[in-house]
Amino acid sequence: MAGNVSTPGATVVSRALAVLYAFDNGHRRLGVAEVARRTGLPAPTVHRLLRELAAGEALTRGDDGRYVIGRRLWDVGRLAPEQTELQQVASPFLSDIHAATRATVHLAVRDGMEVLYLDRLSGRASVPVVSRPGSRLPLHATGVGKVLLAHAPEQLRDAYLAADLRTPTVHTITQPGRLRRQLAAVRREGHATTEDEMTLGACSIAVPIVRTAPGAAGGSEVVAALGIVVPTLKRERTRLLTALHVAAQGIARSLP
Repeated sequence: MAGNVSTPGATVVSRALAVLYAFDNGHRRLGVAEVARRTGLPAPTVHRLLRELAAGEALTRGDDGRYVIGRRLWDVGRLAPEQTELQQVASPFLSDIHAATRATVHLAVRDGMEVLYLDRLSGRASVPVVSRPGSRLPLHATGVGKVLLAHAPEQLRDAYLAADLRTPTVHTITQPGRLRRQLAAVRREGHATTEDEMTLGACSIAVPIVRTAPGAAGGSEVVAALGIVVPTLKRERTRLLTALHVAAQGIARSLP
């Protein structure tokens, strides 16, 4: 993108989008020089665009002079029809799981090669959780991510496993062969688990939300994943898994 937006013929809109797209899960706070480097745009142009985007509340400028994505932009993103509909349908089920388990509950979808968190209800237990609504994390290091990767198209899954995978902790599974076997087990058993793979002291268990197409010839597709994060899965694994399956089935039945 940098090569296109830095040319004289690039539009103001394309340059503004390039500035916004410079922010990602690994680059949440950026200064003028960092955005200029990531977009290929001149620093004066970046400085002007950042100020205008901040004035429109698409970005927020911190006391250190660096910028972060603004709440207004997140609110606009939440208007995407599929995500809004899914969140609205899933919301009462997430609340039911949260009330029954007092654990952190996640609703997530796959966005390209990452897991995108649509909603999160925080649990009472002191568990380190790095996700938040709108954040993106590695598919292979999270429970909901493993579910979504296991049910992704085979070509995408192969490309993902061939990439240089991040290792958030020493327990993160990155070996392609081991991951492939684990993903096969996720499809076979209907759920995924992690232990200290995204953050130390946090375990997760997740299940797919499967929408079945109407009609005798209709197939099914995994549209999202539902997960719980707890300090350990040793004591209440069965109870947590049952709660997730019941909620996932309820969400699936409620989807239009």
